[in-house]
Amino acid sequence: MTDLVPASGTVHWVGAGLSTGSGLARLCETAGRVRLWHRTEERAAAALAERGLIGRAEPRAYTLPALTAELAPGDVVVSMLPAPEHAPLLAACVARRAHFACSSYVSDAVLEQVPAAAGAGLVVLTEAGLDPGIDHLFAHSLVARAREAIGDGTAASYRLTSYCGGVPAEPNDFRYRFSWAPGGVLGALRSPARYIEDGVETTAVRPWEATRRHTVEGEAFEVYPNRDSLPFVAQYGLPPEWKPRTFVRGTLRLEGWLRAWEAVFDELKRGDDQRIAALARELAARYPTTDADRDRVVLAVSLDVQGTDGQTWTGGYLLDLVGDEEESAMARCVSRPLALGVGHILDCTLPPGLSRAAETAARSAEWLRELALDGVEFTLRVSR
Repeated sequence: MTDLVPASGTVHWVGAGLSTGSGLARLCETAGRVRLWHRTEERAAAALAERGLIGRAEPRAYTLPALTAELAPGDVVVSMLPAPEHAPLLAACVARRAHFACSSYVSDAVLEQVPAAAGAGLVVLTEAGLDPGIDHLFAHSLVARAREAIGDGTAASYRLTSYCGGVPAEPNDFRYRFSWAPGGVLGALRSPARYIEDGVETTAVRPWEATRRHTVEGEAFEVYPNRDSLPFVAQYGLPPEWKPRTFVRGTLRLEGWLRAWEAVFDELKRGDDQRIAALARELAARYPTTDADRDRVVLAVSLDVQGTDGQTWTGGYLLDLVGDEEESAMARCVSRPLALGVGHILDCTLPPGLSRAAETAARSAEWLRELALDGVEFTLRVSR
């Protein structure tokens, strides 16, 4: 294995949008030097002032050439930019021998560069936010606990569901407020979802049409599948002797969401890109998350295993947080695990190459302990 490039202690946090929360402040405590890159130096300084970080991080005006010019070997670049911009940033990191981190799903364009990054001794940390991120930690932990209880060689069937959503803490008629790019919200609904239901691989071309009722701690929600769940069967380390009855990763919404969004779905069915883009802007203006609003994040991951020998095991994690005056729940849940992961790049405990959050059960358990100490509260319930 190529030797890891030692971390320099300098972190470049690129972007200061809605998901840039107290994780940035945590890095200001642990990193040797932090630079916040934003559209202009003035806006970067304003973002630091808003978070009480003046003097603790350096404001910078972001352009890729400007960032690249300041990169040194062992620096860490944290991208809070839209996913399509990750690959060019990673290319700059590889060229300058800097590590890379983001909270987004790993894209094909990023995957193509992982061999070069690994060969250069660099860490590429992805999927280290809320969903994806904390959901991975919960799943790894549940699978490890079930494997210990049931046994890898035991024939069994299982049901794994992982649902996450950012919703209004005080429900409105639309059953939603936009806390991230509205175009991204609508775009995700236009992407087919692949999952396992009743033991069969299933594709929902229009994911909202697979919406169903889902109860969490006695409260009714609506959930639908999102993206492609199937690769995560291997990623979570489920034994091949265990056969999935259900395996789905999806999105959680307030009860009544499906009916409230009927007009939106009609537009999505028509498929007019210009009209959908205009609709995204209209909805964002009509249902924004304002400073007076409080958001709520709900992440529920559960695993139920039934062995053919009669053994059963059931476990579930629940994270249910409401934002406050200082920080939204979404910003806290995205930025703190990301900062935790960057901390492990800084202490040189992540290996070169790709890491999707914590890749093993042992590492996931460590991250969960650290998140709990850092104020991200969640509960675990297990029964046999």
